[in-house]
Amino acid sequence: PMPVEMEREEFERLVEAALEAIPDEIASLVRNVAVIVEDDAPAEDPDLLGLYDGVALTDRYGDHGMEQPDRIFIYRRPLLAYCEDAAHLVEEVRVTVVHEVAHHFGIDDDRLDQLGYA
Repeated sequence: PMPVEMEREEFERLVEAALEAIPDEIASLVRNVAVIVEDDAPAEDPDLLGLYDGVALTDRYGDHGMEQPDRIFIYRRPLLAYCEDAAHLVEEVRVTVVHEVAHHFGIDDDRLDQLGYA
C-alpha cells in the first residue's frame, strides 16, 4: 500500500481535531501538556507513532508547578506510512493522541488495549 500523502499543515489540523474530540472531562484534566508534531520518530524507534514524555499524574508527588510541561509527540511520517488511506489516518491520529494523553494519566498499555486504544 502507498503511504498516505498529506501536507504538514493539514496533518496538524488532524491532531488538533483529535485533541478537540477528547471528552471534556478528560481534556479538562490535561494541564501543562504540549502536543508537538514531529515529521520523524526518534532514530532508535523509527516506526513509533507517538510518544509521551513526562511524569504521569499518578507518579507525581507534591507541588509540580515549576516543572517543564509534559510533551506528547505525534510523528507525522510514521503515521502516514502506517495508514492505508485518509480515513485510516484520521482514525490512527485520534487513537495515537488518546493513547499518549492516557499515558499522561498513568494509564498503561494493557489497559489501553482493553479500551481499544492500543
